[in-house]
Amino acid sequence: MENNKSSTGLKVALGIAVVLFLATGFYTMNLYNSSKKVQNDLTEQKQLVMNDLNAMAKQYDDAISENEVANKDLIEARERIQGLIDSLKISETNVKSLWRYKQKYASLQKEMDALLAQNDSLRIENSYLATSLDSTRVRLEERTIFTDSLLVQNNALAEVVENASILNTVDLKGSGVIERTSGKVIPTERARRADKIRICFTVAKNTLVQAGDQELYIQVIDPKNNTLGLNEQVTFEDKTLNYSLISKFNYENANLNVCEFVTAKDDFEKGRYIVNVFNEKDLVSTSEFTMK
Repeated sequence: MENNKSSTGLKVALGIAVVLFLATGFYTMNLYNSSKKVQNDLTEQKQLVMNDLNAMAKQYDDAISENEVANKDLIEARERIQGLIDSLKISETNVKSLWRYKQKYASLQKEMDALLAQNDSLRIENSYLATSLDSTRVRLEERTIFTDSLLVQNNALAEVVENASILNTVDLKGSGVIERTSGKVIPTERARRADKIRICFTVAKNTLVQAGDQELYIQVIDPKNNTLGLNEQVTFEDKTLNYSLISKFNYENANLNVCEFVTAKDDFEKGRYIVNVFNEKDLVSTSEFTMK
């Protein structure tokens, strides 16, 4: 009798375990599918923004080709649009990045409408000037007014694009490493064994940024919220930044892989480390890792 009761209890427990296992699998599958759908949606939206920017570039190409004399303002605006397209191609596919580019596109759309409208007006007025010699002086004055308006619109467009004219980083990774006397470094997750922290990232190509010597501020924060490395301060307008080191490099308008090392005065602490990369006061990338 007692054996039967024991057997029945074992079957009930086994049944409950199976149900819990199936429920966990179902929840995990739903979570995976949901995450995959969100990523697919973001990718599709990024492609839509890319299509809109390409369509905008095509409109500029058409406007430029219709002019016998090249319009410098249109050509420069077209080049800035191409720079934004190149930047979008290598940008991270996330909500924050996509929202920023959508805002830039909306602003650029308004500026383009104004530029093309002014360009059409100039073409009409120029045609009229060719057949109305008596009103040449008046028409030239109107053209000057329109040209000034174009310059104002172009400056506004330049201010919008300026927000995209900063260096960004991707694939930011941090880890503890053991440094051999030969100079070779070996990754380690053990805090007590680590000699340094290695930070590696890729400086993304951005044709809107001038080639030459550039620098980024790297901040490494340990589990006790201390800034490692130099722990020095720099002030930008009303913002003060504590940084671990300054990464200096020669930028040639192409993707550039960079690795830097940070040391600690004492042994590294166990726990979570946060790595931030700043372009002056702007946070352009963040990551974290754990050492045991």
